[in-house]
Amino acid sequence: MASTEFVAPRTGRIEPQYNRMRNRGGTFEMSAWLFMRLSGVILVVLIFGHLITNLLVGGGINDVDFGFVAGKWADPFWQFWDLAMLWLAMLHGTNGLRTIINDYAEKTRTRMWLKTVLYICTAVIIILGTLVIFTFDPCIPGSTLEVCN
Repeated sequence: MASTEFVAPRTGRIEPQYNRMRNRGGTFEMSAWLFMRLSGVILVVLIFGHLITNLLVGGGINDVDFGFVAGKWADPFWQFWDLAMLWLAMLHGTNGLRTIINDYAEKTRTRMWLKTVLYICTAVIIILGTLVIFTFDPCIPGSTLEVCN
């Protein structure tokens, strides 16, 4: 006859190969979880503000060109708006991919390499994006834009 005993859930021991968090405290993961929620809310505001000002105000999508970006980035407010959107989107996405890598990469070495590549790519994109935003110069030699004369 079969036993009718049931083990209460989550009372069993976690097998060592599945317990990746045994050496870390929960502080970092809790901070990362909280960052995802807060950055997601802020990103919604930043992205909708970006879409409304670029696509709905003025001439709409037909007015978005090099001159439009040059005029927008001449104002420090829009530089910092786009910078905040870039940084938050990149860090939000990186944190999400880090979580996916931790969940699906079984080998420690594989996880380490995947996260290393992820962090390097993130750093390069953030650095290049920041440089573009703050060093953007609409005055190309030979330009006929009014702001260059």
